[in-house]
Amino acid sequence: MERSQPELAEEARTAVEWLTGGEPLETVTQLDVCEFLWYTLPIKVGPLKPGGDHERLARSLGRLLQLGGLERYAALCESPTTLHILRTYAREGEDAGTSAYQQALEATGVLPPDVPELQWSMIMGPEELGAHLACSAALELAIVSGDSVDRTALTRRWLTEPRAELGGDSWLNRVHGERLNRWVLGRGPARRELAQPFEVRLHAPVSPQPLPALHRLLSLAASEGSLPLRLAPSPEAARLRELAERELGAISRDGSRLAITDYGRRLLKSRRAMWSAVTRLLLARGEHEFEVSAREAALMLLADGTLMSPAKLHERVAEVVGGEGWHPTTGVEDVAGPVNDLISQLTALGLAFGDELAVRMDRPGQLAALAALRAHALRPRKYISSS
Repeated sequence: MERSQPELAEEARTAVEWLTGGEPLETVTQLDVCEFLWYTLPIKVGPLKPGGDHERLARSLGRLLQLGGLERYAALCESPTTLHILRTYAREGEDAGTSAYQQALEATGVLPPDVPELQWSMIMGPEELGAHLACSAALELAIVSGDSVDRTALTRRWLTEPRAELGGDSWLNRVHGERLNRWVLGRGPARRELAQPFEVRLHAPVSPQPLPALHRLLSLAASEGSLPLRLAPSPEAARLRELAERELGAISRDGSRLAITDYGRRLLKSRRAMWSAVTRLLLARGEHEFEVSAREAALMLLADGTLMSPAKLHERVAEVVGGEGWHPTTGVEDVAGPVNDLISQLTALGLAFGDELAVRMDRPGQLAALAALRAHALRPRKYISSS
């Protein structure tokens, strides 16, 4: 190419360096090419201008890929889709271009979808990136082979089956291990010390447990059609009603009565669904991150069934959260609110005993704590919007 088309050779060399990152050209996949052409090239390589450098660079890369026998990838470089996306970036800006890129990438069929076992992160570690690329390559091969492709089923199989190249391990285990390790190595030495023993304990999923108190409430609402809004027999019962209505959405107010919702009926039919909904609630994502950190620390401190006074629990949580760098003077008054609310949830659900003198989780509560911590540790990493 340097002899036949010297004016394109330098541009092609630049494009290949960006595309491969120094790896052999033979290792490139369709996903690599699409992400380079539709995102890296217009965002990171050179200035944006209509009909200019980016389209020429894409054509130069296409010529080189064609010479290398990668005709299918070469065709992408001059495809109408690529031209449309590059011109959208140049004329309408980054947001419009990124939207066009995401739509086009989804349409290729080689983008691994989220599956029940794993939601992909926006910010991937090395193991997750390896898993994502491996799944994409498997999808690409199936499409090129002319097979009918169930993307979800193929991705699940590729993630969960033991793989020889991983020494018999699975990609899912690798990704989970990476996320757990990142979670353990979070902010502050006190938190790391507290979280360290959980890295191994949280690898295996926790079997769903029965939740008798919530099940009774929903069963009663379902069997009678609705519950009268009379005074609850205890503070725990009142808190359970509030939790079921306002936090879970399992019951709703209907005049002077509480009626079960469609979602509540689904929870009633499935122990797994009810368990998942309740354990997610213990570290709800919608709360301020400081509050989630305080609740997380409290769950770790109580997860072994340790009997602890509320005052001591507040003190220990403040030590852990204060060391995470939220505020140098974090004290018990800062963590008391979220920790007390967590304890009220646990006692209402029958997962813990708590009064003014002591707090302690029973065995189902300990398992709920582990399930909540595991779900929180394995959550996908997302970009934080400033809007």
